[in-house]
Amino acid sequence: MNPVIKKTQAFKDQKPGTSGLRKSVKYFKADNYLQNFIQSIFNCLDELEGSTLVLGGDGRFFNREAIQIILRMAAANGVGKILLGQGGILSTPAASHVIRKYKALGGILLTASHNPGGPNGDFGVKFNISNGGPAPEKLTNAIFEESKRLSEYKITEAQVSPIDKLGSFKLAEMEIEVFDPVKDYADLMESIFDFEKIRELIASPDFTACFDAMNAVTGPYAEEILGKRLGMDKNALMNTQPLMNFGGKHPDPNLSTAKQLVDKMYSKKDAPNFGAASDGDGDRHMILGDYFFVNPSDSLAILAANAQKIPAYQNGIIGIARSMPTSQAADKVAEKLGINSFQTPTGWKFFGNLLDHGEITFCGEESFGAGADHIREKDGLWAVLFWLNLIAVKQDSVENIVRNHWAEYGRSYYSRHDYERLPVKQADEIMHHLQSSLPLLPGMQFGELRIEKADDFTYIDPIDHSISEHQGIRIIFDNGSRIIYRLSGTGTEGATLRIYLERYEADISKHDLDIQETLSDISQLSVKLAKIREYTDRERPSAIV
Repeated sequence: MNPVIKKTQAFKDQKPGTSGLRKSVKYFKADNYLQNFIQSIFNCLDELEGSTLVLGGDGRFFNREAIQIILRMAAANGVGKILLGQGGILSTPAASHVIRKYKALGGILLTASHNPGGPNGDFGVKFNISNGGPAPEKLTNAIFEESKRLSEYKITEAQVSPIDKLGSFKLAEMEIEVFDPVKDYADLMESIFDFEKIRELIASPDFTACFDAMNAVTGPYAEEILGKRLGMDKNALMNTQPLMNFGGKHPDPNLSTAKQLVDKMYSKKDAPNFGAASDGDGDRHMILGDYFFVNPSDSLAILAANAQKIPAYQNGIIGIARSMPTSQAADKVAEKLGINSFQTPTGWKFFGNLLDHGEITFCGEESFGAGADHIREKDGLWAVLFWLNLIAVKQDSVENIVRNHWAEYGRSYYSRHDYERLPVKQADEIMHHLQSSLPLLPGMQFGELRIEKADDFTYIDPIDHSISEHQGIRIIFDNGSRIIYRLSGTGTEGATLRIYLERYEADISKHDLDIQETLSDISQLSVKLAKIREYTDRERPSAIV
């Protein structure tokens, strides 16, 4: 069946952010909006003809309809084979693994990650390249430029067969293989961790655990890995049914949005020893102990410091990378281990070259993301299994593991203050004001805080020497404390200004202070330097993480 050429009008707003193109569902359902972006991707792939692509998503509203459109467009554009997660379900970490294992040209992932779902929620599309990682800036920039001049797209009018049954079928000349989205990933996890030791931990009468999938994509993965393979009671697995609107919940694993899990872990009676949650597409995680929260920046540092206790990393790790706004806790681990340490812009794609060229083993971001060289995405369940394996080896509590780490490396008091849904003009004015202030700031004294350095972070990739400018304003004090300002690329309405605050404390007697009180002088200064109230009239951030 010959492809049909459809005329279309180009859109000017299809610039991918740090994790693909995200918009409200209404945008993607509008005439040709999805089709234009998919065709722009296809037009930028030199080896598309006869290639294999991976396709799947987090199951959110519009996921199944989008898959039908993409399959018909892929067939019309000469794709040879599509590997499709059963029912259109495929976590982001699993997609990365499948791309790598089956040597696909890349994959189209339908997800808006931790953003809300449903008819009035968000949708997203991102392309991952053949290494399993998010498309680099060179490719996303090319896709954006193509989208601004696109005048037509290709699609076949053939009807797609149901996507819920395992097996292969043809669409025009293209093969579609519907595969189990869980098995390959579960097998990978079993090859990394000591499942026998974790099973013993879970079976112990002295240990209790729970996992909240938040009615998102990791539900089936948790049932297979934590339930069937590791023996966790089904009552300990919460909200494992993926739903199009995530059960009305915001699938972001943090202390505010994972309320059901947090209430359980902070209960004064019968709180489990271990709790964890994942997000919409399975690449983020939150770790909790009994009435104890593990900061994601600390989590990355602790995993790196204890890597040799895990079978896959028993010979040590090569290096660690973190996004620039992430706390410096991991740097201190790298320094003590004598291994590579890098800071990159926010966005997992920036870790790809470092991983591919053997410069690092672990990487992570402050926004509840950590991962390693087994794939090229952050991986929520990997982090959860790492913590379970570590607890099983150490035979200690989450809280004690964290406190012992602080005692050895010091504690980085750390918090993120978000100003969400700002008018874009206001957000740009704040950043412009900060940029124009940079030459004046070094040497200025504010109480006990003296600014040592102030800059607009530019990243030069050590592998391909590509340059990424304007990746965040850094205010660095002579005691190592920091303020970072950055506009987020994951929202869909207005702009989100993120302010990251950090203070290092080596004195173990000062490791039990209130986080916000400890950071209060830095927080007040961050508002003053950016003139937040003058530009926005807001008295406080929308969220504190």
